Amino acid sequence: MSYKRLALIALVALTAVTASESVFAQEAAKQVVGEQMLGAAIAFGLAALGAGLGLGYVGAAALAAISENPKIQSRVFIFIGMVESIAIYGLVVVFIILGQ
Repeated sequence: MSYKRLALIALVALTAVTASESVFAQEAAKQVVGEQMLGAAIAFGLAALGAGLGLGYVGAAALAAISENPKIQSRVFIFIGMVESIAIYGLVVVFIILGQ
């Protein structure tokens, strides 16, 4: 499935979810909480996706570098930690969104 098609399906699903919640006027106070949860889920999901993709590229390059020169193993772990910190930043953003 192409990325454009997947993005279109996700956009339609997101629109359907947010539009269906705004129809009921009695639940206006709960809508803000739902939007916060949706924003937090999207923020962490994209951060985790980015960290996963980045770790795949960095991990493959790290294994190739370590196989050529085993002395640089400690330096490689620093770069892997930097990539993993992206997911931690996403988790911090989730706590900031839900704390407001």
